[in-house]
Amino acid sequence: MALNTIDAKMLAKMFLAGAKNLDSKKEWINELNVFPVPDGDTGTNMTLTIMSAAKEVLALGENPDMKSLCKAISSGSLRGARGNSGVILSQLLRGLTRSIKELEVIDIPALTDALDKAVETAYKAVMKPKEGTILTVARGAAEKARGLAEDGVEDMDGFIGRIIEHARYVLSQTPELLPVLKQAGVVDSGGQGLVEVLAGAYDAFLGKEIDYTIADVQEAKRPGAKQDVKAEADIKFGYCTEFIIMLNRTFNIKQELDFKEFLESIGDSIVCVADDDVVKVHVHTNDPGLAIQRALKYGALSNMKIDNMRLEHQEKLFKEAEKKKEEEKETADTGAAPEPAERKPSGFVAVSLGEGMNEIFRGLGVDYVIEGGQTMNPSTADMLDAIEKVNADTVYILPNNKNVILAANQAAQLVKDKKIIVIPTKTVPQGITAVINFVPDLSAEENVAVMSEEISNVKTGEVTYAVRDTQIEDKVIRQGDYMGIGDAGILTVGSDLSEITLGMVDAMMDDDMELISIYYGSDVDEADAENIKQAVEEKYSGCDVELQYGGQPIYYYIVSAE
Repeated sequence: MALNTIDAKMLAKMFLAGAKNLDSKKEWINELNVFPVPDGDTGTNMTLTIMSAAKEVLALGENPDMKSLCKAISSGSLRGARGNSGVILSQLLRGLTRSIKELEVIDIPALTDALDKAVETAYKAVMKPKEGTILTVARGAAEKARGLAEDGVEDMDGFIGRIIEHARYVLSQTPELLPVLKQAGVVDSGGQGLVEVLAGAYDAFLGKEIDYTIADVQEAKRPGAKQDVKAEADIKFGYCTEFIIMLNRTFNIKQELDFKEFLESIGDSIVCVADDDVVKVHVHTNDPGLAIQRALKYGALSNMKIDNMRLEHQEKLFKEAEKKKEEEKETADTGAAPEPAERKPSGFVAVSLGEGMNEIFRGLGVDYVIEGGQTMNPSTADMLDAIEKVNADTVYILPNNKNVILAANQAAQLVKDKKIIVIPTKTVPQGITAVINFVPDLSAEENVAVMSEEISNVKTGEVTYAVRDTQIEDKVIRQGDYMGIGDAGILTVGSDLSEITLGMVDAMMDDDMELISIYYGSDVDEADAENIKQAVEEKYSGCDVELQYGGQPIYYYIVSAE
């Protein structure tokens, strides 16, 4: 018999099925990224967001009540939210669950109201909502639900089915709303992710057989990883590097052996497992960029993770020393409570990428650096953890990536014991400029004004490579081309790294620029970077030119002009 209401048990199944369906499609959704850069991550961000909630839902057992279920979905997705698409998804879920949490069962009018509330909440969370995105698809679904309800539709099966059908139609129209999608020949990736969540949920409602188990997609043990940290002196290769290659060309036995031989030439602890159209790779190396660059010849990369094992070892020794120190204090039986660290008026959290960039921030006085940014957007929970570790009355967050700002804002709203200020830095150079211009003697309001003014004067360019053929505006891009990407789009494209970098700098410059900072990545030799610096100095003799090691993956050069 057809169901015309949804109880908590059914809603839990629908939510888990939606999460599973999104997880199964995440790599395909990643490939919908407009810019053909190797860090398209919408599918990954949305999956990590919804899986954070899915784990909390599973913990409730087979017969949750509606209120507990809604809390698990809302709080889990809120804290696990990553990237703009993940934050918007969490806000959609937050609005929906707020509307139904006091109900025993959900009927068509209640579901209609919940979809309206979901859209309202998500739109409020975005400062400048853009149409042609996940927001448009969500609003289209809610409007269709309202129309069907007003027409007197009473069959829940048909009601949900027609909503999803309309959501797919709205998704297909997103290229008409965003020309950049149309030119790239893709639909909006966030909207596609939302449709996959809805489709999976509908399958569960229809009673299709679904495996509801949820793997730990974020913290699964890495193949080949050691459980015990080796002594630092014995760590020959310092970076534990892993990723998955989504093959787009043949990867036969000979190529697999050649790839393994290459990995052996740059590292050890190698795991390379090919399975149909994916290859799982793990290697310990001193140059992760070499492994990444070679792997990109075979396809796009996902699930990238680079850990500094020497740093992990140092942190382990530090923690052991601290523990020993605390134990010695306790055995001394002095009766005196340990003195807490002195609370500061102000502190900083910065999102960064690359060993060199991290050290620059620390050297400027940033209290806590979250590694990730462009290659792996940190979650709201990551932000909250960092904020907790900064013992200050006011904590400034520097997202340093436009896709991290929403998660930072979301974290700021959840903190009650400190004043949290998000400076909306969109690039690492903007973040560096913000910290440099912070004046401890000024009020928080004055510092926000100063930092915001200064970051508006910073232009940023990034040099990376294309992972697929496409055309954006008037630029024809081939897989493997180098691209110089500025604040407003792609500035230069070609096959010569030096030419593309220098051309990008030329496109960034104007008569007001006084300082050019060049940060070279993990894949660039210092000598080549020095040549770039010298060429820039010769052409722009009126500017100060700085060269620093950034150590960032994927991006050969990050350049700022101000």
